[in-house]
Amino acid sequence: METKNNWKAWLYLAPALILMALFTFYPLINTLLVSFLKNYNYVSGASEGFTFENFGIVLGITPIQTGGTPVYVTNFIRYALPNTLIITFVTVPISIILALFIAILINSIKVLRGLFQTIFFLPYVTNVIAVGMVFSLIFSTSGVFNSLFNLRIDWIGYGSNRVTALFILCIYIIWTQLPYKILIFLSGLQGIDKQYYDAAKLDGASKLKTTFKITMPLLSPQILYIMITSFISAFKEYNAVVGLFNRSYTGSPNTPDLYTVVYYIYDQLGTNNNNVSYASAGAVVLFAIILVFTLLQMWASKKRVHY
Repeated sequence: METKNNWKAWLYLAPALILMALFTFYPLINTLLVSFLKNYNYVSGASEGFTFENFGIVLGITPIQTGGTPVYVTNFIRYALPNTLIITFVTVPISIILALFIAILINSIKVLRGLFQTIFFLPYVTNVIAVGMVFSLIFSTSGVFNSLFNLRIDWIGYGSNRVTALFILCIYIIWTQLPYKILIFLSGLQGIDKQYYDAAKLDGASKLKTTFKITMPLLSPQILYIMITSFISAFKEYNAVVGLFNRSYTGSPNTPDLYTVVYYIYDQLGTNNNNVSYASAGAVVLFAIILVFTLLQMWASKKRVHY
């Protein structure tokens, strides 16, 4: 009977598999192939053959010949990759710790718990561009933040610098990422058997010790999931820069010091460049970085995650 009904299962799965093949697997394979083609033209499909130069150019190792003069393009390695790493290693740990702390507090509240859950979840369903506009008003030269602390700092305007811009960008990303993490942690906390906490009370364990010895180990699968997805999301950050700044620079358009890796990829696909081969090479480099960090987290989780 199972063999006879197999065709029905494949029939039901066919729409999803076809869509995944067209919009997921084919773009992935095509991007990998294009990253090794020199001067690829996506309209005609023509190229100058197989090459590794695209990766060298993206990483600033191989020069581009411009009018007979070799020019090294370092926007990726100088701005895009460092900015992405800063965003990742600043926002991910802070947002996870804050989300876990807030989730534990909300879970301990018996009255109005649903109200607090709704309040903290509201930023998740708010339009990213709208939130970016609000943040740009708050941190403008004459905004609320400067007025409260009697400052005249241009945090995100055209007179700002890379440090202040990245600082506000990290705050913006942390704030927008908190709701989803809080929701996941709350669902995990509510699934923990109360008997563990009752036993800890009988043994006279403090709340801090209970948190580290019971809550954290039993919540480790959710923490691992949040860590992996947060790292992937942070490495792909692009919307936050567009929503908050709507540009890739602070002072001069010739200095894209607000680049992220994905912003760099999109820029290479823009009308001014059309460097599809470089964009594909950048995407492959990003994929390799994400894959390495994901495998490292999976390896580290074997001894730390308790199911």
